[in-house]
Amino acid sequence: MTGATAFLRLARTEGVGPITYRRLLARFGDPEAALEALPALARAGGRGQPVRLCTRDEAEREQEAVARLGGTILFVDTPPYPPRLALLEDAPAALTVLGAPAALERRAVAIVGGRNASANGRRMADVLAEALARAGLVVVSGMARGVDAAAHAGALRGGATVACVAGGIDVPYPLEHAALQAQIAASGAVVSETPLGTAPLARHFPRRNRIIAGLSLGVVVVEAALRSGSLITARLAREAGRDVFAVPGSPLDPRCRGSNDLLRQGAGLVESADDVLVELAADPAAKDGLQLSRPGMFREHSSPLPASSPPPREDPAQADRILELLGPSPTAIDELVRHSHVPVGVVMGALLMLEVAGRVEMLPGNMVALLAEADH
Repeated sequence: MTGATAFLRLARTEGVGPITYRRLLARFGDPEAALEALPALARAGGRGQPVRLCTRDEAEREQEAVARLGGTILFVDTPPYPPRLALLEDAPAALTVLGAPAALERRAVAIVGGRNASANGRRMADVLAEALARAGLVVVSGMARGVDAAAHAGALRGGATVACVAGGIDVPYPLEHAALQAQIAASGAVVSETPLGTAPLARHFPRRNRIIAGLSLGVVVVEAALRSGSLITARLAREAGRDVFAVPGSPLDPRCRGSNDLLRQGAGLVESADDVLVELAADPAAKDGLQLSRPGMFREHSSPLPASSPPPREDPAQADRILELLGPSPTAIDELVRHSHVPVGVVMGALLMLEVAGRVEMLPGNMVALLAEADH
């Protein structure tokens, strides 16, 4: 089995999300060892039904299908995965790229906003994107109607753009953007963390938004309502230490209330591309984010096991003890250590069992939440 196939199998296995993927590799050292350990981990975590492992044939078929499209699959913490995106704790384990992966490593700014944007809002996104692209930046957006589409179109005239899509890279959405998506792939890149053929469901869009934020040095919001996915992108960017900007809009237009509120909270005001370029030029090395250490959730405990060592024995009783301390609201892992009175390594081992069993979800910021009971 090639290394790429094994990494893809682990990324596509049931119950293995982005954070769990990294934890398993840190714990077991390589994807094949992690795959071998998963069934026992899930049983120890209280799962009754066997974990469905992605098979070698399934992974190879996906790789071949992506290659036929002219794409490639990148794996987190393995070059040439985009380094800024890898700084996120929940960076996608596998990122499918149609186009040039090198575009994901260039300095980039995201432009996002409302699907129902006004003519002026779309014009602003278009002009701003073209100017930023001509200045050498890659413009990142989400391929939605309105501001996103205008930003991509403007960037294509000035340089390169990256589209982050919520479904598979072979499922253009909305359908009328199929030609635009093909243009983007020809000169920049289209990226997704979902497998080919995946329909863009509502739950995929917030996760798509974190990729937009993670690839970018900053996010510019144009015409966002108070309940807008663009505000989610702005929040994720701020949490990741990236710059947040907003274009001011009319206080009489409800489509601008969210972006105006960002300005009230301290976002950088943008009237032209120069407002963004000046801010990014203030400290280019720091803005690139590459001086930051990845917020490693388990840095002290991330050394892989020696190849000759068997995995440590799991203790289901400890998993049950940790489970009693959890609820649906996120809980800090430090709190679990304090209240359980057991060493942090034991807590981390218990959480890994519970993750794989599908009973808890690991969240960025060293947080964990109990999942609703299901038929495991």
